[in-house]
Amino acid sequence: MSVTINNISKSFKSEKSIVRALQNISFDVEQGELFGLIGPDGSGKTTLFRILTTLMLANEGEATVDGFDVVRQFKEIRKRVGYMPGRFSLYQDLTVEENLSFFATLFNTSFEENYDLIKAIYHQIEPFKKRRAGALSGGMKQKLALSCALIHRPSVLFLDEPTTGVDAVSRKEFWELLRNLQQHKITIIVSTPYMDEASLCDRVALMQGGKILEINSPKGITDNFRKPLWSVRANNMYQLMNDLKSNENIRTCYPFGQYHHVTFKENLNEDEAKLQFSKISSQVEINKITATIEDCFMELMGQ
Repeated sequence: MSVTINNISKSFKSEKSIVRALQNISFDVEQGELFGLIGPDGSGKTTLFRILTTLMLANEGEATVDGFDVVRQFKEIRKRVGYMPGRFSLYQDLTVEENLSFFATLFNTSFEENYDLIKAIYHQIEPFKKRRAGALSGGMKQKLALSCALIHRPSVLFLDEPTTGVDAVSRKEFWELLRNLQQHKITIIVSTPYMDEASLCDRVALMQGGKILEINSPKGITDNFRKPLWSVRANNMYQLMNDLKSNENIRTCYPFGQYHHVTFKENLNEDEAKLQFSKISSQVEINKITATIEDCFMELMGQ
């Protein structure tokens, strides 16, 4: 296994209480796997990354990265991992090529020596190599940060919400770059609050409140959604939401864009479901749909 985590817990003291950021987290990541930590802000993703990259100590539990213990052998881990934090943390007054050269020097290597690994990424930022990092667009900053994290050819790459605040096109390009990196047998662990990005991973861990809700492949997670799911829409969506939630036959109802996603307490066929909806609202558009990762996340949160 490239990464092993066994009952990791971490708490922080605040003025009035203790915040349990991680609660008995356990999972393994295989070599060369693209593994996603999916969850909203505050679910514990960044805390877990800091423990695995030896920047923070856990209160309880053990973890290894590339076979090395995160406490006793932290120096070996730091030679072997690449870490891209959520906040852009490169030197903004240095140019693109100066940042790359600086980080290569830190690891006793050079830009030329590992060019084959970052070639696909660097081609996109090369036209701006003389530009200061602080003057780059959001998408270009992320690609530069990824290049710097890869410049020493790490065996494990940690990416903390790399696409947050990035436009849709840059997000798509970034994930294509990650898929290409798998050809080099690099283990990639990426966190994101975007549920739609979960489908781009080999496996994902859904996190909330410092706990793991489920670990599986994206298809495995959606296949585990057993209840028939319906999308409904009406002219007055707010009133429809209130009517659905107050109905004794409705099990769950959540807003999803222009629709509400609904499950019944009983497993109804299409005709039975439409009859029930017609009793709630006379003018409603109804469709039976397949559950997404976000639907599964909301279901798991309610359990």
